[in-house]
Amino acid sequence: MKVFSYILVYRRFLLIVLPPLVLLPLPIIVRTKEAECAYTLAVVAALWLTEALPLPVTALLPGLLFPLFGITASKEVASAYFKDFHLLLIGVICLATSIEKWNLHKRIALRMVMTVGVNPAWLTLGLMSSTAFLSMWLSNTSTAAMVMPIVEAVAQQIISAQAEVEATQMTSLGGSTNHGLEIDDLETTERQSCIEMVFCLSKISFISLMSLPIPLPTSPMVTTNLFSMNSDTGTKYRTKKDHMMCKLMCLCIAYSSTIGGLTTITGTSTNLIFSEHFNTRYPDCRCINFGSWFLLSFPAAVIILLLSWIWLQWLFLGFNFKEMFKCGKTKTAKQKACAEVIKQEYQKLGPMRYQEIVTLILFIVMALLWFSRDPGFVPGWSALFSKYPGFATDSTVALLIGILFFIIPAKRLTKTTPTGEIVAFDYSPLITWKEFQSFMPWDIAILVGGGFALADGCEESGLSKWIGNKLSPLGSLPVWLIILISSLLVTSLTEVASNPATITLLLPILSPLAEAIQVNPLYILIPSTLCTSFAFLLPVANPPNAIVFSYGHLKVMDMVKAGLGVNIVGVAVVMLGMSTWIWALFDLSTYPSWAPPISNETMP
Repeated sequence: MKVFSYILVYRRFLLIVLPPLVLLPLPIIVRTKEAECAYTLAVVAALWLTEALPLPVTALLPGLLFPLFGITASKEVASAYFKDFHLLLIGVICLATSIEKWNLHKRIALRMVMTVGVNPAWLTLGLMSSTAFLSMWLSNTSTAAMVMPIVEAVAQQIISAQAEVEATQMTSLGGSTNHGLEIDDLETTERQSCIEMVFCLSKISFISLMSLPIPLPTSPMVTTNLFSMNSDTGTKYRTKKDHMMCKLMCLCIAYSSTIGGLTTITGTSTNLIFSEHFNTRYPDCRCINFGSWFLLSFPAAVIILLLSWIWLQWLFLGFNFKEMFKCGKTKTAKQKACAEVIKQEYQKLGPMRYQEIVTLILFIVMALLWFSRDPGFVPGWSALFSKYPGFATDSTVALLIGILFFIIPAKRLTKTTPTGEIVAFDYSPLITWKEFQSFMPWDIAILVGGGFALADGCEESGLSKWIGNKLSPLGSLPVWLIILISSLLVTSLTEVASNPATITLLLPILSPLAEAIQVNPLYILIPSTLCTSFAFLLPVANPPNAIVFSYGHLKVMDMVKAGLGVNIVGVAVVMLGMSTWIWALFDLSTYPSWAPPISNETMP
């Protein structure tokens, strides 16, 4: 028993030590550069899958092992850890920092929800749309963390309103006040603490999230009023429908924050990783940029969002078209309560401030510059620098706008003189370096750098060419079947491994596969990249899932059932897109000239 207790205590240490030792015979027996690179790749993959070491620490292993194996020099490996991707990431984080600092994201979300109305079905669609829109520009984690407290307040108020209506029906109707539509000071305090807790949660590892207490209201008064035990059902909700509604709203936020990230290159780290890998491996293509990615992914994201909304609505509340589109219908007490909460939350923001206006303008300018740099159907502004083709990229735009956030004044700093006079002595910019650092995901930056180092090592050692030759027999299979198999493989793997680690691991393998079977690399890489984000099944699959799960409304089986349907919808829509608009957009029917010709030489 003592041995088992020691194993249990030091299991993480064993998971770190065993993969390098078990795989060590590979480079010792097979003394080739391909085997040594394969050893490094396998060790990194094992540690990424188990997460025994922090992902960024594992990503540093190529910088250690490749020089020791003589695959690439230390100076060359180091250069892989900071590329064009990192400059783009820095500019985007500057924008996200300002948006969140000045509460522009909350104003956008509440305004969009107010626009769609308070019908339960339309409300969930409004929440999903606003969450997806924010997730296009902010991280998925930050978006879910920001929207969930608003959704929790709406859910609490709806349940409170229903309780008040039922109580009123059993008492006299004259002169009573509907307290269910009011938000007392206690509830406001609890809600604020919930918001602070979730924002704190969004900045830590999603594995740690699962071990934290559920951040539901803990005040006895609030718990008794809103989630009192029902003697008939034995739950903390008044009715089963109330519980189903809470589940629905939580899952809508988790899934839409992930779906929205598909739409832009900067929306999620997996898109950025793909873009940098593709443009590095195929520099002559110049077909993947902000505009082209938006054109291929936006229709897919919209279709997935709508079908997911219908699926979740049907699964938890039923889907009644007649009720949804009925005109002139009187609002119920629940709907009035919901509208009141959203209205009050919006009014708390006050009128739009100078800082929000400037941030919004810079946000729009950045998006316009991204779209117009090289739209494809007309010459973009990059044509002004025709003497240096390909020099200006999306990161150029991101840095230009990002630096402006450190320059443009946000407010004056004042001090009181000995005579009591208040004078201005300096100004504060829209964001400070300290604020930027608190938002910058350095772990993702290092993780992606490790992926680039692995890809470079695979090329230098010849492992990529060897893999391509070994996979060439797959060319006898139909291309659509290869895409489906790779998409399902990626979707399954991303449920147990982090999304960035999954795509970083598979891109150096899938690229040689496409070259080996003489298929346009985009035909396999695009669906695999999109499917990497389909981590909908488990709470630990991605941070948005963990955040909504921590509120206590969901069970694991609820997320599995709902997520399985969304996964199927996602893969089906991606397959549809690859056969229709994406096919036409990139002319996927032919093997492109910018892809290297595959050689038939046999590698040792």
